[in-house]
Amino acid sequence: MSTLEGKILVTGGAGFIGSALIWALNQRGITNILAVDYLGQDEKWKNLVPLKFADYLEADVFRRKIQETPDAFGHFSTVFHLGACSSTTERNASYLIDNNFATTKELAAWALDQSARFIYASSAATYGDGAQGMDDRSANLHALRPLNMYGYSKHLFDLYAQQTGILNGIVGVKYFNVFGPNEDHKGEMRSLVNKAYQQILATGKVQLFKSYKPEFKDGEQMRDFLYVKDAVAMTIHFADTATQVGGLYNLGSGEANTWVTLAGGIFSSLKRSANIEFIEMPEVLRGKYQYYTKADISKLRATGYDKPVTPLGDAVRDYVQNYLVPGRKLGEQ
Repeated sequence: MSTLEGKILVTGGAGFIGSALIWALNQRGITNILAVDYLGQDEKWKNLVPLKFADYLEADVFRRKIQETPDAFGHFSTVFHLGACSSTTERNASYLIDNNFATTKELAAWALDQSARFIYASSAATYGDGAQGMDDRSANLHALRPLNMYGYSKHLFDLYAQQTGILNGIVGVKYFNVFGPNEDHKGEMRSLVNKAYQQILATGKVQLFKSYKPEFKDGEQMRDFLYVKDAVAMTIHFADTATQVGGLYNLGSGEANTWVTLAGGIFSSLKRSANIEFIEMPEVLRGKYQYYTKADISKLRATGYDKPVTPLGDAVRDYVQNYLVPGRKLGEQ
């Protein structure tokens, strides 16, 4: 029996990947969902409007209630814990520790106590600059060196889960560069596709960072870009019957593409000629910049996930033409 047949919790449910995951569950006819998030001052609430779910709670209310009464909301079959501060430039380390580490520990223990399937968002940021590889099969997590506090806050829970032995019974998904609809609220953390679309409308051109490593030409720094529709399909896969596995899994396209290729796809989707300007990278980013990321997704494939990954050009075209241009959210007609 799939763990998707019971009640489902999605933390970060109004966020980028969380709302896309609820949309994907809705596509399967699943609506018995408790969405939890912190709506704050931005407009991510708009992501929830077209979606179907049983209830919504603010994150601090939910956290307090399950601390006081663990069965306050009854039994859940699956917990997708996607709620976190995802800003790679957040400087408040204490906030990140509480929000990304302590909360995840509490939720994991709570989910395991009620025998719920626990699937949580780790991050490719835990790999740092990739000098130690980006291998989700490696047991030596201590060798990894995240480049920022966000990555370290995610890395801390991976380490904790491994050290306590619970990692074998839960799943941590390491998202690479995810892009797609429902990310408008993310500000500076939006994908280049979203930012570049706005730049093209305003100026007719796209700005990309220059390279500061001789082996990479300007704009030819490489990333594993993953469409959000693929990211949530991969995530939901771990709640399916045949995939009751545990551990850490890379979620990416399995390909590395340049920023120039990505930008070219955006111009092509808008039926415009490419117009790219290379600009200086801020000093604060230069020592923390990843020049190459590529996810090895063979471990994911070995669990039985056999859906093809959307080619980058097709994904960019779908995002630009069906969501950005009409200003549409996932689930809107």
